[in-house]
Order: sequence, then C-alpha cells, then structure tokens
Amino acid sequence: MSQRLALSATTKSRIIGVFFIVFLLLAWEAAVEFKLLKVYKFPPPSMLWEALTELFTSGFPKHQTVDIHIAWTLWRILQGYLLGCFLAIPLGVVIGSVPILDKLTAPIITFGRSIAALSLLPLVIFWFGTGEAPKIAIIAYGAFWAMIAHTIAAVKFVDPLLIRAARTLEASHRTIFLHVIIPAALPRIFTGARVALGVAFMVIVGAEMIGTIQGLGALINEARNFYRADITLIGMVLIGLLGLGISGILQVLERVLLPWNQGLEGVRR
Repeated sequence: MSQRLALSATTKSRIIGVFFIVFLLLAWEAAVEFKLLKVYKFPPPSMLWEALTELFTSGFPKHQTVDIHIAWTLWRILQGYLLGCFLAIPLGVVIGSVPILDKLTAPIITFGRSIAALSLLPLVIFWFGTGEAPKIAIIAYGAFWAMIAHTIAAVKFVDPLLIRAARTLEASHRTIFLHVIIPAALPRIFTGARVALGVAFMVIVGAEMIGTIQGLGALINEARNFYRADITLIGMVLIGLLGLGISGILQVLERVLLPWNQGLEGVRR
C-alpha cells in the first residue's frame, strides 16, 4: 500500500513538473510576443522549434545536422569519461585502502581538483595539437579527479562494523577486501561516476571549441560567431538532455548491479 502511495506521489510530482515547464514555455512565448523580451536575445520556443527543424534538415554549419553533432559529442565524452574512470577507480581503491597513501596523496588530489579542466586548454593544445587527442584528454582530466576523490572516500568510509564482523568470522584480508570492502564501497563509487559524468558534460563545450565544427560544443561556438541565439540555446538543451539520459542509465545500472543497496537506502531513510 505504501509503495502504491509512493508511486502515486512520484507520478504527481512528475506531472506537476511537466505542467510547470509548459507554463514557463508559454510565458516565455508571451513575453517575446508582447515585447517584454528582445527576440534576438531570447528567441521564443516557436523560433527554437524552427531552428531545430533547420538543424535536422540543412544543418548548421551547412550539412552538419544535429545527429552528427550528437554522435561526435557522445563519442568524445564516452572516450574521455571511460579513460578517466578506468584510471581513477583502481587508483582510488588502492589509495583508500592504504592510510599512508591517503595522507600522502591528499594534497595532490586537492590540488588537482582545484585546477579547472578548461584552464589547461592552451597547454593541452600545445602538447597534443588540435585533433581529437586534446578533447579526449581534457574530458578525461576532469572526470578523473571527480572519480578518484569519490572512490577514495567510498573505500575509506566503509562501515567498520562490517569489517570487524568479517574478522570475527576469521575471513582473510583478501576475502574482506573482495567481499566486504568493495561491495560496500560500490554505491559511493556509482555516485562518483555520476558526478564525473556531470564534469565531462561541463567540459565538453570548451573541449569542442578546438579545431572542429562537429559536436554540440562546436555547434554552440559556431552559433555564437553568427549571433544565432536560437541554435545556441538548442545546443545547451541537447547537452543537458544527453547528460540527463546517461545519468539515468547509470542509475538503472546501479539498481540492477546493486539490488541489495535499494533495501539499505530504505533503511537509511
């Protein structure tokens, strides 16, 4: 019964959210129609729809349709994000498991996280040129620091009662690590994966300004050069929708791979 009520509350919340978005779009359209907003600065939803149709048909720049931009952006994010995570997760597990390493690397990790990924853009271009490598490298850099920080915290803050219980059962260090620490750390690691994904999507706009006209970041940059606020807004919305979709996929994977964590979340609440 409580689950039905919870589902009903969630559905109501979503319906309210949809109506609120529709209301904002109508208000936006009306504000432009009554000259409260300037059309060249705040193109109304009707104009955005026309621009989206243009992107699907003729493309912008010419012959670069929206599916091409989306495909290139997803491909770059996938490469950079996976590279950053594959480097960060094993390293973070090791550092989080060894207190001395944690103390030694803490200043380095804090320093690395404090450097904005896009501030490295000139240096990355100098090292790798203007091809695909600098774009992937800068995305991987941003994802790496977010992922490693969450992985270290995930391993460090495993409930000590779980470890003591395993030791009481005379479990070996290897068994405790593989069957207690890693499973207990996985929920936080998945949280870190979603945070790192958000960083990757924030970095992609700047990364795709390097020597390309393909990708949503490049689309936004080209639209800026031609004073096309409508296409700029569409590019921003598409990046947000892609990030939302991939984050949702990660949440589904977490529920599938860690079904036991759903019960624990209910207990924590």
